[in-house]
Amino acid sequence: MNITSKFFRIALIGATLVGISLTARAAETPVSLSGVTVVSAERAKSLADSGATLVDTRAANEYAEQHVKGARSVPYREKSVKAADFDAAHDSFDLAKLPSDKAAPVVFYCNAGECWKSYKASVVAQRAGYKTIYWLRGGIPEWKSKGLPVE
Repeated sequence: MNITSKFFRIALIGATLVGISLTARAAETPVSLSGVTVVSAERAKSLADSGATLVDTRAANEYAEQHVKGARSVPYREKSVKAADFDAAHDSFDLAKLPSDKAAPVVFYCNAGECWKSYKASVVAQRAGYKTIYWLRGGIPEWKSKGLPVE
């Protein structure tokens, strides 16, 4: 292998590693969402105890396996990219399963980290006119790590 071939091979490997690194970072959900309050598991529990609707946006089979006690299953079916500027037109989310009172508090959660379903559900609900939206970014993993009730 000549020096030029070695150079291009090293450059290609470097570019691939940079691409993988950027992709991995891009897969994480943002830490905030304008117009939506990010809450801890303890705050989500307090909100639920005060009457807020907890919405599990994961797939129905994940909900059936285990979910936050009292949560409502409203799966967010995503086909859009995992990015803050996603196109919700590619996705499916049944807003009719949310409270009819758009001022009522709603807390969305999923599996946290790389799970974008609750983030996207929060965005879609906000666009639909919901006013009091909370996002449990840490999702069910945070909820369970705090020893909060699941069923």
